[in-house]
Amino acid sequence: MDRNSIDWSGALPAVTTPFNDQGSIDDKALGANIDRLLKNGATGVVVGGCTGEFWALSHDERKRLYEVAAAAVSGRGTLIVGTGAVTVGETVGLTNHAHKAGCDGALILPPYFVKLTDDEIFEHYRDVASRTRLPILLYNIPGNAVNSLSPDLVARLCDLDTVVAVKESSGDWNNFYATLIRVRDRIRVFCGPSSVYGAPAIPLGADGFVDCFPNVWPDGGGPLYEAARRGDAATAAKLQKTGRLLTDLFTSGGRTLYPATKAAMDMLGYPGGGRPRPPLRPTVGVPLDGLRRGLTELGLLS
Repeated sequence: MDRNSIDWSGALPAVTTPFNDQGSIDDKALGANIDRLLKNGATGVVVGGCTGEFWALSHDERKRLYEVAAAAVSGRGTLIVGTGAVTVGETVGLTNHAHKAGCDGALILPPYFVKLTDDEIFEHYRDVASRTRLPILLYNIPGNAVNSLSPDLVARLCDLDTVVAVKESSGDWNNFYATLIRVRDRIRVFCGPSSVYGAPAIPLGADGFVDCFPNVWPDGGGPLYEAARRGDAATAAKLQKTGRLLTDLFTSGGRTLYPATKAAMDMLGYPGGGRPRPPLRPTVGVPLDGLRRGLTELGLLS
């Protein structure tokens, strides 16, 4: 397998995982959010990643998430699901279940918490790839995972047969661009923080975006990708500015990214919001008021 083995491209929102009043996954709300995003132009979705609070879900819940998402997508777009875990066995089990459920790809970050060498990270992925057949989207997010996928390491991982793409979410433009240059001809490269530098990433060769902010955009983030792809600099710049301001809004004033995303979805009347799962806490009080004020100033909330 390589970049030509798949057709993944465009805006693939990283969707939230909604919970009901009892704290269980809300299948209906998840399906409604996926349906909204696909109908509004998303080329697919990524389910059960960082935005989807995978780290707060049991393995049985993660497997259930794959099944619900597959039924909701129903072949209308690309479905990639987060299957990364600390151990090889756990990652293999989750990935094979995702394959059986009908998902198109597995988003796999390196083992987290314990600091590893590049060789140890490579061997982890090699062991997983040897025991699974689902196409793998590498996930570089060192701010959360501790371990980083450097451009050199990503180039090594391209040698594994089922590695077909990378989501570069380091937030470091130099690392993103270096990775793009190294592997663009072998695997697909997706920009993680599209709200920060998605517009310049696309003309330079990125295949698309995987980001949480399309959850709060009525169009699923497609217009930013399309404007950048067709060279409409003015439109791309305007949308990129909105993304940058949203990033600042959701991560300041006592707010954290995922609870703020869900709170904004509630304000905008989109399904899939609601309460995050502990240890995250809902956005309330002064931070919630600031979020509402910021969304109004950006013209997203009337």
